[in-house]
Amino acid sequence: MTVSLFALLLCALDGVPASPQKPSYSIQAIRYGTVRDFPVSALVMGAPKDEKTDIAMVVWLIRGDGRNVLFDSGFHREVWLKEFPTADYLRPDEAVKLAGVAPEEVTDVVVSHAHWDHMGGIDLFPRATVWIQKQEFAYYTGDAWQPGGRHGGIDPDDVKALVQKNTEGRLRLVDGDDVEVLPGIRAYTGARHTFASQYIRVDGDPPFVLASDNCYLYRNLAERRASATFTEADRPANVRNQARMIELAGSADRVVPGHDPKQFERFPTDSSGRIARIR
Repeated sequence: MTVSLFALLLCALDGVPASPQKPSYSIQAIRYGTVRDFPVSALVMGAPKDEKTDIAMVVWLIRGDGRNVLFDSGFHREVWLKEFPTADYLRPDEAVKLAGVAPEEVTDVVVSHAHWDHMGGIDLFPRATVWIQKQEFAYYTGDAWQPGGRHGGIDPDDVKALVQKNTEGRLRLVDGDDVEVLPGIRAYTGARHTFASQYIRVDGDPPFVLASDNCYLYRNLAERRASATFTEADRPANVRNQARMIELAGSADRVVPGHDPKQFERFPTDSSGRIARIR
């Protein structure tokens, strides 16, 4: 008899309900392209203006408990491929296939924020339930397009796809900070990359924080410098939340930035260079 089974029996005998066991998730980073020579000063506030770097375009696949969960969905619309020429581009649904998951097998997409390269692929996963912050949804389907609103980096067709998910009953609105969106996966706010962006903590041994653009590069963590934020006034909160990410993960090594190609060096990566096993 295993220890866990013995504990369950004791709880039953004592009349105490056993605590539900958290799922054990695997986590993979899937690289679907690279944007070369991107200005570092747009990623790490205060970096030299003439410094450039290659950035990885990534979605993250979280598997367990009968679910295939994507954190972010990439993009595929031609307008953005023209504006940001992407080397080695593979449409995100095709990239996810390389990890052994068909697009229709994706059960959930947790969207960190509404920018074109993070929300732009939600229509590629037809059976997925999409999770987004309630205020992010409200702002980018409403006030962002009114006079004085801000919708830079938001694709109108992505917004239409988001609204369609809602009308199909495949949208869930995350209401605020420190919310368990799925068993063992919690969403956090406060970094304000967009109007109401979110990042997630995936429970496990050890836990990991997937930051998306709330922390672009490992360099943001090392130098304690903000990523780009909704307004300049939001930058101190972004730095505070990067520190919070480290606390939630238990180590800076377990915070995974949104566009850093080094995640494909720090974690075991397949021969294609596209899939890194984070856990």
